[in-house]
Amino acid sequence: MKPKLAVTLGMALCITGVLIVPNFAAARQCGGASWYAMAGSRTANGESMDPSRLTAAHRTLPFGTRVEVTNQANGKTLNVRINDRGPFIGGRIIDVSKAAAIKLGFMKAGHVAVCIVEV
Repeated sequence: MKPKLAVTLGMALCITGVLIVPNFAAARQCGGASWYAMAGSRTANGESMDPSRLTAAHRTLPFGTRVEVTNQANGKTLNVRINDRGPFIGGRIIDVSKAAAIKLGFMKAGHVAVCIVEV
């Protein structure tokens, strides 16, 4: 008996009865990033905003999701945890904490082109 291989609507792969579904949530997103540091304010998940932590705001990813952010200008990469909602400026896909912006090398510029992927 030959193994069966079928693609269903381009979304799932069935190999000998085992269903493999790609993780579409981990899709790469590219766009603008900015940083913010509203020390002591509350984030959307209820935490106190701490500019020294590696956290970020994203419009739709669940709180606690970790994403890898890559600065397209210099190639620097960093993992951050989503704990807030935003950004609310067109073309931007993520707002990172001040500490994350420093490590990614764009604090002085204020914003930069990035790509993010869930890790």
